[in-house]
Amino acid sequence: MALPSWEHKKPKKPSKLLAAVARMLNNKELKEVKLECNKIDMEKAGNGPWMILMNHCSFTDLAIAFDVLKDRPFSVVCTSDALVGKETIMRNLGSIPTRKFVSDVTLISDMDHALNVNKASVLMYPEAGYSLDGTGTRIPRRMGVLLKKLKHPVVMITTYGAFARDPLYNNLQKRNVKVTCTMKCLFTPEELANTKVREIDEVLDKEFTFDYFKWQQDNRIAITEPFRADGLNRILYKCPHCMAEGKTVGEGISLKCNNCGATYELDVYGKLKGINVEPKFTHIPDWFAWEREQIKEEIEANKYKLDVPCDIAILKDSKALYMVGSGRLRHGVDGFVLDGCGGKLHYEQSAGASYSVNSDYFWYEIGDIVSIGTNECLYYCFPKEGDIVAKTRLAAEELYKISKANRGG
Repeated sequence: MALPSWEHKKPKKPSKLLAAVARMLNNKELKEVKLECNKIDMEKAGNGPWMILMNHCSFTDLAIAFDVLKDRPFSVVCTSDALVGKETIMRNLGSIPTRKFVSDVTLISDMDHALNVNKASVLMYPEAGYSLDGTGTRIPRRMGVLLKKLKHPVVMITTYGAFARDPLYNNLQKRNVKVTCTMKCLFTPEELANTKVREIDEVLDKEFTFDYFKWQQDNRIAITEPFRADGLNRILYKCPHCMAEGKTVGEGISLKCNNCGATYELDVYGKLKGINVEPKFTHIPDWFAWEREQIKEEIEANKYKLDVPCDIAILKDSKALYMVGSGRLRHGVDGFVLDGCGGKLHYEQSAGASYSVNSDYFWYEIGDIVSIGTNECLYYCFPKEGDIVAKTRLAAEELYKISKANRGG
C-alpha cells in the first residue's frame, strides 16, 4: 500500500507494427472460427475516427476487433490489469487503461485525446464485464451524454458465436463454433447532435439486448464437445428443487445438485433436460434470471449476507499483481467490507459506489475473483469456498438499484 499509485499517461498513437503483430498472433484463432463480418450502413461513418462500441462475451472479442478494424488505427479502452508486466507494449498499441466499475474522471479526456489528437478510433466495451449467462449485461446510464460530447460517428460491433465458442464459465475450453459479426453505423455526428440523450440510450439498450443460448437454439448450432457443462455451476449455483446454494456441480454434459440429487443434461443445442426430475428450467438465462429474483427477495427480507474467506491480491501499479495474504470478504445491504493480512488491511465500499462489480471466472487462469477498490488501489478477492462470484455480482447490481432509488435517482 506504500507503493506509489499508478501514474496516469495520455494514450499514445497506436503503433501500426504492433497492431500487425497482434493480428498475426490472432490469425490462427480467426481461421479456426472462419470469421465473417457483415457491414451495415458503414458508408455513413466516413473515414473516421470512430467511436466503436462492442459487446463483451469472450476472450475472442479482441481478436475479432483487430481483424475487422485492420484498415484503421484504434485505441482500446481496457482493464488496467491488462498492462501488468507489459505496459510498454500495451501503451504503444494505444491502449487506454481504466478500472472496471470504478469512477474514472480521466477516461473521457483520454478518449477525446485519442480521437482528436492521435486521430485514432476508440474501441470500448461499455458492458465492462463479460456476459455470464449469454445475455446482455447492464451498460452505464446516459452513455448518450458521452457520445454527444465526443462528436464522432458511433459504430457498433456485435458478435455471433463468440460466446458459444468460449463462454466464461467453461474454464477457457474452446468449442468448434463458427463466429460472425456485424459492424454498423449507429449515429453520425449530425445525428448525435439532433438526438436526445434518452433516445440514444434507448438505441444502445436495444443493441446490447441479446440471448446467445436462444441464438444457438434458433440457428441449430450443435456444440458436441463432452465438456460443455463444465463449470456451469458457476452461474447456476442455486438448485430450484431443494433451494440449496453452492451444491450444484457442472461436469461433462451434466449439472447435478449434490444436496438433493436433481440432475440435468445440457444438450448439444444449449437446452437443459431433466434426467431424474421434471425440469424447473430448460433455458439457462431463465434459471439465471430466477436467481436474481431470489436475491432481490433476500435483500428485501434483509436476509442477504456474504461472508467468505479469500486470498487477496492488490493491483497498485503495472509491475505486478501483489499477492498479499488472506482475509474475509463480506457483502450486505451497506456494501462490501474486506479485512485481511493480519488486521493490516481494511477496506469498505458502499452499495452505491458502482452499478455492478468486477466478477470473473478462472481469472488469468488463477481462479474466480471478485474485485473491488478505487483508482488508487484495486483488491482482487479469490474466494476459498463456494460459487459466490455470480451471486455477488447480481446482489451488487440489485443493491445499487436500491441505493440509487433511496437517493432519488
